[in-house]
Amino acid sequence: MHWKQALLDEFAAAGRWLLPAVCPLCDDRRDVHLPLCGSCLDALPPLPEARCPRCDLPYPAIEGSPHLCGDCITSPPPFDAVCALGPYSGLLKQAIGRLKYHRLPLLDQPLGQLLAATVRHRWPHYAPDLIIPVPLHPRRLRERTFNQSLLLARMLGKTLSAPVSSRLLRRVRHTPPQQGLNAAERQKNMQQALRIDDKLNDRSILLVDDVMTTGATARACSRMLRLAGAVEIRVALLARAPRHLQP
Repeated sequence: MHWKQALLDEFAAAGRWLLPAVCPLCDDRRDVHLPLCGSCLDALPPLPEARCPRCDLPYPAIEGSPHLCGDCITSPPPFDAVCALGPYSGLLKQAIGRLKYHRLPLLDQPLGQLLAATVRHRWPHYAPDLIIPVPLHPRRLRERTFNQSLLLARMLGKTLSAPVSSRLLRRVRHTPPQQGLNAAERQKNMQQALRIDDKLNDRSILLVDDVMTTGATARACSRMLRLAGAVEIRVALLARAPRHLQP
């Protein structure tokens, strides 16, 4: 089943949507049971079907049954799987920019619902013990006034009936934005930037972020969660940057 059809079925079955029947992206009218209008849903770029089950990146060429990509074999990430709503391009990239940088947190509801439906479609029997958003440093949080990853995590928590913790994993060192940095700079930027103050006692964790580019942030967070005792770590994202867009 095509992922967009799965999302439409999800919302049709839910039969409810609390926002006014106006598309939050284009202000056009939309079906009251859907998060976006039909035109915007159709414009969301899908990820290719053939992609690595661990990092969610498309294979360099169309290949056979799902298998780990070369990067995940040679340098296994500390997380077990990634699920993204779509590639970081087109309308989805614009929507994330409006959410993060134009202070339109109302977009967390439709985007979070779409991500939650994607996670349920991709991992139908998945039930994490805890959902943890990628944290912001307090200074960045004061500047932005909200953590978009926490807003998304709360939407996922409602759908998956899982608790959300925004205080367990903390960012203790203020770092420059990752945007514009290459892979090595991103990895160095995250060194000693995180702290976790409690044990996870063999819990299954769903880590939530908006965009994954090189994966440096998700790797750093996942390493801390592993040190705290997490037995399984999956990552849910709005968008995954294709290889050719990674600095």
